[in-house]
Amino acid sequence: MKVVLFCGGLGMRLRDYDQNIPKPMVPIGYRPILWHVMKYYAHFGHKDFVLCLGYRADAIKNYFRNYDECVSNDFVLSEGGRRLELLQSDVGDWRITFVDTGINSSIGQRLSAVESHLAGESEFFANYTDGLTDLPLPAELEHFRRHGRIASFLCVKPHLSYHFVVSRPGGEVTSIRETAQTGLRINGGYLIFKSEIFDYLRHGEDLVADAFQRLLAEN
Repeated sequence: MKVVLFCGGLGMRLRDYDQNIPKPMVPIGYRPILWHVMKYYAHFGHKDFVLCLGYRADAIKNYFRNYDECVSNDFVLSEGGRRLELLQSDVGDWRITFVDTGINSSIGQRLSAVESHLAGESEFFANYTDGLTDLPLPAELEHFRRHGRIASFLCVKPHLSYHFVVSRPGGEVTSIRETAQTGLRINGGYLIFKSEIFDYLRHGEDLVADAFQRLLAEN
């Protein structure tokens, strides 16, 4: 299965880190978030990636064009540094398609822009590339197929310290609860789709605000 990675946003939630670095390129250790997400899928055998680029597309393209496997793999150096032999490879069998989908495009617009690169795929993965998970991917895929839906995404508890307030129209507060007490869940950014998702996504629309709402209304 192919993996669509949304890499083109401005990354407003991480803007305090470095405004010149696109969100997926913020490092964790000596590799960017994007690499770790791709490594996650590759671990389960999914190594055909479609990158939806936008803001600072050049940074992502140049990273992979100049990729140095020595950083994350064992190797043997000989002949005074003139000969290098990798003992294993981490991206050698990856296939990466780079597609410029616009700087200000929504997630839905980015997905529509790469539809042609998913021809022949009855199912595919998608990811926001701004978070990591230890979820067993085969279990998520089996759950998706068993329920026979067009779209599925991972829901997670938000890591927030806010208090949620419930009030009446006049402003009278009726309850105050911590986030952990609300049962609130947010989109974790790990998605699976059937190709039929494009039947619910019209030109210029957003994935969650438009296509997902049609799916919810139908089911």
